[in-house]
Amino acid sequence: MSKNNTNSLFSSFTPNLIEAGVDEVGRGCLAGPVVAAAVILPKKFTHPLLNDSKKLTENTRNLLKTEIENQAIAFAVAEVSNIEIDKINILKASFLAMHKALDKLLLKPELILVDGNRFVPYQFIPHQCIVKGDSKYFSIAAASVLAKCYRDDLMATFAKTYPNYGWEKNVGYPTLFHRKGIENHGVTPLHRLSFTLLKKEKILKKK
Repeated sequence: MSKNNTNSLFSSFTPNLIEAGVDEVGRGCLAGPVVAAAVILPKKFTHPLLNDSKKLTENTRNLLKTEIENQAIAFAVAEVSNIEIDKINILKASFLAMHKALDKLLLKPELILVDGNRFVPYQFIPHQCIVKGDSKYFSIAAASVLAKCYRDDLMATFAKTYPNYGWEKNVGYPTLFHRKGIENHGVTPLHRLSFTLLKKEKILKKK
């Protein structure tokens, strides 16, 4: 386990194994997919700015996205739709998105580092769950950044089709503006109907 001198994050969990950091974003949103990324970084990779994506500005995330994609040994992003979320629940959908991202990696990892305290085993590869792992390990932080950049861009695109919910700013999270949009305009095909969209559940199903 090696630690970067200019940041509080660790470069690796083990000295020799090929490690893939995995993280998801969008679990608490009312609309859109849940998105996960998997990233394999060089063993001694460090970066003074890289951290949990929630702690970074949009500009910093976008700069880091380019650097991660250029320097990563392998990376992949995957999503699970709101329709699938409603079918299997958000926790299972989050794990599925992580598995899909791992499926897409061009290099098979020997260890999976997962942000959080739960994970469904992937194939027969060992995994390590790390609470707040996106602020402890560079590979998980990198996955966090890629997943968030991808999902934020996706929700901004969706906002052009459905402009009444503020997705270009709230990216689907349950802000007051978003809930007011649901109350006034009903739900869209991208809303998660298994979630509590309105506190009174007064949903107008308009398209």
